[in-house]
Amino acid sequence: MGSVICVGLGPGDPDLMSVRSDRLVRSAAHVAYFRKKGYEGQARRIVNGMLRADATEYPMDYPVTTEIHFSDPEYNRQMAEFYEAWAERLAVLAETDTVLVLCEGDPFFYGSFMHLYTRLRERVTVEVVPGITGMSGCWTATGEPITWGDDVLTVVTATMSEADLGAGNRCAGGDEDRAQSGQAEACLDGRRAIAGCLACRTRHHAGSEGPPPD
Repeated sequence: MGSVICVGLGPGDPDLMSVRSDRLVRSAAHVAYFRKKGYEGQARRIVNGMLRADATEYPMDYPVTTEIHFSDPEYNRQMAEFYEAWAERLAVLAETDTVLVLCEGDPFFYGSFMHLYTRLRERVTVEVVPGITGMSGCWTATGEPITWGDDVLTVVTATMSEADLGAGNRCAGGDEDRAQSGQAEACLDGRRAIAGCLACRTRHHAGSEGPPPD
């Protein structure tokens, strides 16, 4: 009996992979990875020169990326079929072999593998190896600390509308002057709007949320 192991590759530099991810990548006999059709794929590029010469590769080509807006029902349909088909294929492979799935950053932080994970976890043994997120790699590269003391860090998705992103930024500080100036209710409305947007995105993700362009 095999398994499916997803390894987080970190923000792009192979030197920032965990020792465990490095070891798994170098020893894997079966390697799957997401990519945009016609491209090598960022996850595959990160491990160039690391795979065994006899490793079997399984490029998982997204049927769509930015060609159709994610709010379009056709986008949802194609992506759902894509994840279902690959979940089935990986489950069959895992009956006898261990399959390694490559994932940029951390698999559970906006990673495409989450959609396979929810489809596979009741069928086969699935393991996830965490990685440094692209976000933390970026702020470390600036040479400046991202949070101090009791700072609050809020993560919002860039797929939100500008209005919702602006509302989130205005509400994040929560300073007393703004509340006293009568903007507390507007801030609360902004939070509600963002919560609604995130709930919508969560429902969208659970069914068939697709990838970022590669």
